Amino acid sequence: MAPATPELISPRSPRVLAARRLAKRNFRGKERLFLAEGPQAVREAAGYGQTLVELFATVEAAERYADIVGAAREAGARVHLAAETVIEDISTTVTPQGLVGVCRFLDTPFEQILAARPKLVAVLAHVRDPGNAGTVLRCADAAGAEAVVLTDASVDLYNPKAVRASVGSLFHLPVAVGVPVERAVAGLREAGVRVLAADGAGEHDLDSELDAGTMSGPTAWVFGNEAWGLPEETRALADAVLRVPIHGKAESLNLATAAAVCLYASARAQRAATGCRSVTDA
Repeated sequence: MAPATPELISPRSPRVLAARRLAKRNFRGKERLFLAEGPQAVREAAGYGQTLVELFATVEAAERYADIVGAAREAGARVHLAAETVIEDISTTVTPQGLVGVCRFLDTPFEQILAARPKLVAVLAHVRDPGNAGTVLRCADAAGAEAVVLTDASVDLYNPKAVRASVGSLFHLPVAVGVPVERAVAGLREAGVRVLAADGAGEHDLDSELDAGTMSGPTAWVFGNEAWGLPEETRALADAVLRVPIHGKAESLNLATAAAVCLYASARAQRAATGCRSVTDA
């Protein structure tokens, strides 16, 4: 059998140009499409309904990840074998892994999230760094959160760096975008969710809250900007403002680490309240 050859060899191909434009937010918004790069993201996209529209793959990647390419075809995506220079042109990474998918937007209406009566939610308010946003989304997924909300003051969910940092978690749980923080807090509270703001200036710390036994109910954590935290007006919206205690000499925790600590604390408290043993228990 003759070796496969790429069908797309020119970066100036209309299909390639259309995909490359999705690196820019205005084109993503206009087309309601975004890029998912690498085998993990493409695998998850292929398994998420009709999300994956197109897949660009080098010959080598198509052979190495034949199962992913097969899943993409089964999902109805158009698969194009492309020259390495084409993949490099579409990709937003320094070292592309040979697979780039074009996906449909998949954010969930905020009202739909509220209707599901979630027990654990992460709210990203004023989060501007896409890597942090994607990492917090991944942490929320790992902790068993049932939704993530990005306020209208936060970074674009579909920024390529945010998508990569989520490592596929973007396709695992409902995410609402562009929700004003006031609406997010009010809606969650109306749905019976207690709203906690995570901030280094909080009057109470996470340990005290856990000791008090007040974290077993439905909870939403509000996380703020990487550099200056949450503004006073946002902290005032929450039912309580908590800080993660620093027991050592570290000056502070970065956003993603603090989010992981808070989300896992809530997840454990909720599991204990329902009689579920934590996965970390012996």
